[in-house]
Amino acid sequence: MNFLYPSFLFGLLAVAIPIAIHLFNFRRTRKVYFTNVAFLKNVDTSTSSFRRLKHVLILAARTLFVIFLVLAFAQPYIPSQNNRAINTSSGVTSLYLDNSLSMQNESGKNRNLDVATEQIDQILNVLPNTPSFQLLTNDFESRDQFVAGRDKLKDRLTEINLSNTSRSLEAVQRRQLSLLEKYSSSPQNQVFWFSDFQKSTAGELGKIALDSLNQYFLVPVQAEESGNIFIDSLWLATPFVKEMETNELNVRLVNTGSEEIENLPVKLFIDNKQVSSSTITLEGNAAGQLVFNFTVQEKGFQRGRISFEDYPVTFDNEYYFVINAAPVINILHLYAGQPAPYVPGVFGNESVFSIKSYNIANADLAQIKTSDLVVIENLPALDATLRNQVESFVKDGGSVLIFPGAQADISSYSQMLGNLGIRGVQRSSYLPVTAVANTNTYDTSPANVLAPPDMRNPFFESIFENSVQKGTINMPFANPVIEWSNGGTALLKFRNNQPFLSQFTALKGKVYLAASPVDMAYSNFPKHALFVPVLYKVASLSKSQERLSYSFQEPSIAIKVNNTGTDQVYKLKKDKFEIIPPQRKVSNQLIFELPQVSQAASEMPESGYYELALNDTTEYILAFNYDKRESQMDSYNADELKKIFAGKKNVQVYDSVKEGNFADDFKARNIGRNLWKYCLIAALFFLLTEIALIRLL
Repeated sequence: MNFLYPSFLFGLLAVAIPIAIHLFNFRRTRKVYFTNVAFLKNVDTSTSSFRRLKHVLILAARTLFVIFLVLAFAQPYIPSQNNRAINTSSGVTSLYLDNSLSMQNESGKNRNLDVATEQIDQILNVLPNTPSFQLLTNDFESRDQFVAGRDKLKDRLTEINLSNTSRSLEAVQRRQLSLLEKYSSSPQNQVFWFSDFQKSTAGELGKIALDSLNQYFLVPVQAEESGNIFIDSLWLATPFVKEMETNELNVRLVNTGSEEIENLPVKLFIDNKQVSSSTITLEGNAAGQLVFNFTVQEKGFQRGRISFEDYPVTFDNEYYFVINAAPVINILHLYAGQPAPYVPGVFGNESVFSIKSYNIANADLAQIKTSDLVVIENLPALDATLRNQVESFVKDGGSVLIFPGAQADISSYSQMLGNLGIRGVQRSSYLPVTAVANTNTYDTSPANVLAPPDMRNPFFESIFENSVQKGTINMPFANPVIEWSNGGTALLKFRNNQPFLSQFTALKGKVYLAASPVDMAYSNFPKHALFVPVLYKVASLSKSQERLSYSFQEPSIAIKVNNTGTDQVYKLKKDKFEIIPPQRKVSNQLIFELPQVSQAASEMPESGYYELALNDTTEYILAFNYDKRESQMDSYNADELKKIFAGKKNVQVYDSVKEGNFADDFKARNIGRNLWKYCLIAALFFLLTEIALIRLL
């Protein structure tokens, strides 16, 4: 025990005053005259012993009163365990409250967020009331970037709720240091972190550069059981959904808890109507997969939702997604000479396709940008303008199907295909072009007969019936006019293993290259049973697979739009919520940023469906879900934190707090325990004891 003002201990000499009074006053005797001397002796004997005890008790009370009164002025205290004093006079106290969604987990009967809020309120009562407090949350709101007094911070605590934004502790520290540099007149400050220290979002704590002059106080607020169930991902079995047909949705769920979850009911909703349900059993710390079959009744955007019950973490019990049912596939058909009926005949009979056919001599090549698939049929040469447009289209994610002309200018084809990564394009050496021109007869050598397709190739999935898969299909004949190196994926081959139709990936797009023209003089492929399903599959794969859902944490989102105007402004809307996100156009893509990147994250209030509108017309419906990292409840416990920050004397790690014990622990470690109040109470007690002894005895 130490004394704040030890000089007051000289006041203990005042103890001599009651002792002196006792010695020189209580021992004086008085003469009492009485007729019956024998009776007087008996009274004197009994009164004398009682009086002596009374005087001793009064002396003790007076002496102890003086002692404890002097000690109260000397202000004794038990020193703190921390050798570095808390600097609240010139330093700033910055408190970070983690209000991410994972703080919805419960400690006892209260949310972690509520427990942390209560602990901050208590620590504010322990620290001296100065105007140099700062409270920071994950929202990084502008109003939290100033220092304030205790009362204002307590009012602010009542307004804090869960946020859909998570921050790494490195980002939090940078934000706090920025404020400390601005407002602190001392290099020594106090930094508090009240968090569940979630491993998936906290970042690499060992790499955080902590200022050695500041004191850091890490306060884990964690639930005893960290289990949770969430949807990790979902995907469609086919590239796109058709109305009035059975579609398949795959859902992957993860159980982060150690206990097995048996027969968890999971429901699928389309446009708020339950269309399917299933149950799943998830082992501890494991994942499982469900398959839902569903049918949509209409074309266009369909709002989907996966729902289940899991407690206490409920923010991720629903997963939102959007399906664009039967999207229109825009096809641009470019040909030379007289148009052959085969390609328009394939795509003209289905409402899902929108085909425009043009002779290359009068085609508007600007329409290439707004197409999903460009079919180049029998062109003798590819001029520079067409090459540039096609190359740009493919690099932006478009698909091109090329049937070369019989008298193809190999140099122009080779130049464009070479720029797209397809090498070794040359005229075929297997059969001269003139050998079968204007005839309907075909060479049946292995160089001209196609081999059966490889059914293991995902391209042919769902194209053929089971009987076809057993090898009963008759293959077409073709006379190749061009050939190329064995690059890409050969979808169809000749029996000599040379490719007839290959698929190439060029940056974001695809190129499909055929070895023969669409001409019965060179191949019976256009009238073969394979022609229609192969072209259907090429067209369906050319439609960009639209994302089913997005996360709030994505810095930007790119969506293909048909509007080519650069001055058009898109809005993001949900009910009464409406913003104009930062946006730009790159080719046929709209790229926009989510609010938490450029503005306050609280502007995106909740998961659900958002409309992307242009001139008050809804162009797209987007589904947003909370970041799935927040659903992974594994956290750094106190022992792990102590190990990470071992050797750093300016870092204190507290055990996972329960209600009511953190403030006392902090005070004992860093402020010490003042005893002057107890001394003052003791002095008053002994003063009252003296009065009672004098009056009552």
